[in-house]
Amino acid sequence: MSEPVFPLAGKSVWVAGHRGMVGSALVRRLQSEKCSVLTASRDDADLVRQEDVENWMNANRPQVVFLAAAKVGGIHANNTYPAQFLYENLMIEANIIHAAFKAGVEKLVFLGSTCIYPKLAPQPIPEEALLTGSLEPTNEWYAIAKIAGIKLCQAYRRQHGSDFIAAQPTNLYGPGDNYDLATSHVLPALLRKAHEAKVSGAKTLSVWGSGTPLREFLHVDDLADAVVFLAKHYSGDRHINVGSGEEVSIRELAEAVCQVVGFEGELEFDASKPDGTPRKLADVSRLTQLGWQSARSLEEGLESTYRELGSDNGLPDFQQR
Repeated sequence: MSEPVFPLAGKSVWVAGHRGMVGSALVRRLQSEKCSVLTASRDDADLVRQEDVENWMNANRPQVVFLAAAKVGGIHANNTYPAQFLYENLMIEANIIHAAFKAGVEKLVFLGSTCIYPKLAPQPIPEEALLTGSLEPTNEWYAIAKIAGIKLCQAYRRQHGSDFIAAQPTNLYGPGDNYDLATSHVLPALLRKAHEAKVSGAKTLSVWGSGTPLREFLHVDDLADAVVFLAKHYSGDRHINVGSGEEVSIRELAEAVCQVVGFEGELEFDASKPDGTPRKLADVSRLTQLGWQSARSLEEGLESTYRELGSDNGLPDFQQR
């Protein structure tokens, strides 16, 4: 691997959103980079308020920013709270990116999502597919905000020469995930439902949709490694996809989850529930060419994720095997 073009050693690094799933993974990963990690709680700065963000940035003067702060959720949450998803995400990213420019931040990495791409994008989805078609309606509010974040990074780079880059992760899972069935994504929801079905002795497990959509999943610690890699090795206008490069159907995912959890009942697919995008696989060839690829298989990631549950996920009845 080539030497980094932007070493992090000795830098002051702010992880915005450090309490979230991605932010906490970045904090873990940065421990080996010999940098000083900064974090800000809501008491320190409300990221939706421009004045709070600029005051905190001026007081702490980070040299590097990982922008992982966001309001996130699954299909149900996006459908139920569209105004919050659009407004809060727009404000968070605009405030931090603008404040980073004003404070002379040397490097900023914006974390988006592969939901930015059109619903019927070519597969695997190349970065060039952005803005070439209509979005998936069930998450368009979040997607539009994330597209704006990418464009902000590009705009500050073009107008001011700011070294701001954007990475677009695929579906994530792992430590710090959200297991609230009303707001979670498909993988953590299946883990919880399968565990509770096993504990209760249920004979069946209900899965949203037809089971046919294809999805790609990446362990959050692999994402953190990729994002740190990009901060050190990439400086460019184009956003970069980050994923495993592998896909499974929702049926195959549910079967894998049941095997890991030890639930031996039958799967029942509720076709009255939305499927979302029929297929979503990111083209990660640019990231691979830069010299990074994911470290663990889905099976390994599910095993470790389930093993680690039960101590600090806030669900006392969702315990380790």
